[in-house]
Amino acid sequence: MKWIRIGAILFLVAVSSASILANFVAPAPYAQQFRDEPDAAASRQHLLGTDDLGRDRFSRLLYGTRVSLLLAPAAALLSSVLAALIGGTAGFVGGWLESCVMATTDLFLSLPWLFLLITVRALLPLNASPTASVIITFALLGCLGWGAAARVICADARTLCGSDMILLARASGIHGFRLIWHHVVPNLRPVLEAQFWISIPVYILTEANLGILGLGVAEPLPSWGSLLRELESFSAFSAQPWQFVPLILLVLTVSCFHVAMQKQEAWA
Repeated sequence: MKWIRIGAILFLVAVSSASILANFVAPAPYAQQFRDEPDAAASRQHLLGTDDLGRDRFSRLLYGTRVSLLLAPAAALLSSVLAALIGGTAGFVGGWLESCVMATTDLFLSLPWLFLLITVRALLPLNASPTASVIITFALLGCLGWGAAARVICADARTLCGSDMILLARASGIHGFRLIWHHVVPNLRPVLEAQFWISIPVYILTEANLGILGLGVAEPLPSWGSLLRELESFSAFSAQPWQFVPLILLVLTVSCFHVAMQKQEAWA
């Protein structure tokens, strides 16, 4: 199992490095059109062929991977911060505040999360620029994905505040921000890190679902979701099996995240 975990980490490092260096690795810009070669087959010049607009699929895969692998952690960080603020405060203060926050969280979690996200995203402008669509998509993921993590952090904060260590710190005259910063936050850090790493593959898959529905990152900027939309037509990809590469890469990346983060999941 140790070697499998090391292999998963190396795979993630290789994929992340290739996507970050897409400007140097990609044979062409992601929006460049080879108008004489639409729907071209895989070749030495176009490793994964071209799409119906003549754009190099391998280049778009590299740039799309970069979008997902850079911004999914940003969304996970945002949701972890919100979960820490909301759940941590509720667990630390307790009483009516904790009851209200947990009731709100239960209501929030009872809603179909993906459908709620689709509804909110559909209410926003569909003609947004690619940069704006990226920011909107992953900001929504971060702002709507804090509920489950908040419950975990609230429970841990409540248990921690009743521990002998915190009681001793309070008896020593430590209160307020100093108590939270020096005693509560360091002991909640492993749980926060676990929630952060667990959220990344979830947000990658969620963005892919939104992209397939046309509500993710706007064209011409690629993402895994927009690349998977090409699989909607069976007649198109049955003759071009290399179109499966984005799907295979997505499955391998998410699987490697789960394998590599098994240690962190133990904290959740």
